[in-house]
Amino acid sequence: MGPGAPFGVPSRIEVSARGLPGWLLPVAGAAARIRPEQLSRFLPPATGGRQSAVLILFGEGENGPDLLLIERSAALRAHAGQPSFPGGALDPADGDPDGQGPLRAALREAEEETGLDPSGVRVFAALPRLYIPVSGFVVTPVLGWWREPSPVGVVDPAETARVFRVPVTDLTDPANRATLVHPSGFRGPAFLVDGALVWGFTAGLIDRLLHHSGWEIPWDRGRTVPLA
Repeated sequence: MGPGAPFGVPSRIEVSARGLPGWLLPVAGAAARIRPEQLSRFLPPATGGRQSAVLILFGEGENGPDLLLIERSAALRAHAGQPSFPGGALDPADGDPDGQGPLRAALREAEEETGLDPSGVRVFAALPRLYIPVSGFVVTPVLGWWREPSPVGVVDPAETARVFRVPVTDLTDPANRATLVHPSGFRGPAFLVDGALVWGFTAGLIDRLLHHSGWEIPWDRGRTVPLA
């Protein structure tokens, strides 16, 4: 089922782990203690960078706990065809980048890209800001629990090719894990799930969350996949 009419982001977003299902508590615990350098070697510069946010949304679907991902349109100039978390740059209307701004941006972008109802999402943490050097984005990963799932689907095909939910068991399955080798020489974690190759910033965050939450299953880091 596709998305319906716009819902809108609440004027005030509470950040709380209250009411989280038991299986999600290890993620909340990891988020409370994790340090920026445990997530990425690319940390924000002292000044500059474009403030942005992504929504890492955990739900519970037909196949158990899952994560919501999108696949960027192949027509985009940047990150074409690449799976990612919903998200984007902060708008002035989102508010203070040091306050509610990233929370509002993550939910707003998720609604714009997937049609989800933000009122059904409980934000339970915001991870430390990270940096994407190639684009200059300073990214706040916002963690959410999809306590009241709503229909999702592609809202604008010019921006998003697909919206899909990936079971956590698929992400932890060693058979679906590999090290991606980029033509530039970059090497990083990758996931081969639901017909998609998840790599780069998104795969790095998933990899670190699985590790620090105690969900990681040993996998063959010598198995490589090239980026075509």
